[in-house]
Amino acid sequence: MDEFKGTTIVAVKKGTECALAGDGQVTFGENTIMKHSAKKVRRIYNDNVVVGFAGTVADAFSLCDRFENKLEQYGGGLSRAAVALAQEWRSDKALRQLQALLICADHDELLIVSGTGEVISPDDGIAAIGSGGMYALAAARALKQNTDLSAREIAEKAILIASDICVYTNSNVVVEEV
Repeated sequence: MDEFKGTTIVAVKKGTECALAGDGQVTFGENTIMKHSAKKVRRIYNDNVVVGFAGTVADAFSLCDRFENKLEQYGGGLSRAAVALAQEWRSDKALRQLQALLICADHDELLIVSGTGEVISPDDGIAAIGSGGMYALAAARALKQNTDLSAREIAEKAILIASDICVYTNSNVVVEEV
């Protein structure tokens, strides 16, 4: 059965800046673009946390809502909320079926959260998920190492580079900073 998919997200932490960028394409099945301007990056928890998601859209929205509930439960503690979500996601029979990944960030931390129980803090301050994630990751690493661009500029350019390579990524970029 065909599903709606949400794709490329990249996050860049540079100094005190952190930016998450996502493309706007929603693909139905393998060959139909249904939307060009989806917003896959959003601010939650009183605008103190930014999340981006890739995967099946309904699953990703469900996980974002659950993550925000965990943030409220743990007083905005990003790491604790992410670990609690990952534990629940992995252990709950219904949640285990969800097909999505999350990147979340606040002023201090940048994390990737998966349904297999991983909560990963990238060593280099760059995280990427989704169909074009590895293209965006490579682009962001090269830009961070070889330019003086801001975190926002690196994240945006990384998505644009991925959109030139990945058919599931477009150049309609949404960026949020924390």
